[in-house]
Amino acid sequence: MINTAWLRTFCILAETGHFTRTAENLNMTQSGVSQHIKRLEEYLGASVLERTGKQFTLSETGRKLYTEAKDVIESLSTMPDRVTADPAYDGTVSIMSPGSVGLKLYPHLLKFQQRHPKLKIAYRFAPNKEIVNCLTRSLADIGLTTDKPVEHEILAETVGDEKLLVVTPINITQPDWKILQELGFINHPDGKYHANLLLSANFQEYATNPVVKETGFCNQIGLIPEPVSLGLGFTVLPQYAVESFDKPHLIRVHELPIPVCERLYLCRKRQRFTPKRVEIIMEEIKSRLN
Repeated sequence: MINTAWLRTFCILAETGHFTRTAENLNMTQSGVSQHIKRLEEYLGASVLERTGKQFTLSETGRKLYTEAKDVIESLSTMPDRVTADPAYDGTVSIMSPGSVGLKLYPHLLKFQQRHPKLKIAYRFAPNKEIVNCLTRSLADIGLTTDKPVEHEILAETVGDEKLLVVTPINITQPDWKILQELGFINHPDGKYHANLLLSANFQEYATNPVVKETGFCNQIGLIPEPVSLGLGFTVLPQYAVESFDKPHLIRVHELPIPVCERLYLCRKRQRFTPKRVEIIMEEIKSRLN
């Protein structure tokens, strides 16, 4: 690998056109400057200077070398500033969350990115277990979960609660247990879990026998209310997923007498240093969920 000290000496020599001035600039002797140039030429196997007595000009190789070397020297000289810089609005922030809260947050974070175009928001929807796994392996900067992680290396703070809601076709005004049984359940990846939380708290029949016929299944969080809007059943969803549905006039949302919420946790890996851009996005998330 080429010695960068030789390159620096050569660049200053090319710019000053004088061995003495180069030596003064670098606090070296003239013989030291000459030695750097000699070693550089030996390394390249070509002359970088065309000498005429005590005068010189750059050779063809020297001109090409100077064009490239000056950028290398400039890059090396500014490297400490670049690698230690911690800009608040520049760089990538990787975020993971369950689908429902993601439907609420992602559009807001895209608008935030529009205001700060040097930021790059990388957003992934994922279940709690995968989110914690990625945080632990430093594959994500920020995670939002509905279960508080127990892993020591993960820091988690409560940032809000999300209601669980019963969603029925628009014609259902009062969802008693008989009506829900007749409608049937539109299931989804967290459907049974959400139904167990909300229905068992509000219907003794379900608490005693947690069975309801399944009339459909959808794994796309934004489309789960679609079969409900067509009268094909009811479902239980977190609030943000319901709010994102683009046909609200075709469904009816019910808050049952005993409310049930999922707690939301903002998580990150425990480490000594958190980049400012990550801190900025965490504060933006908190402002949207609190």
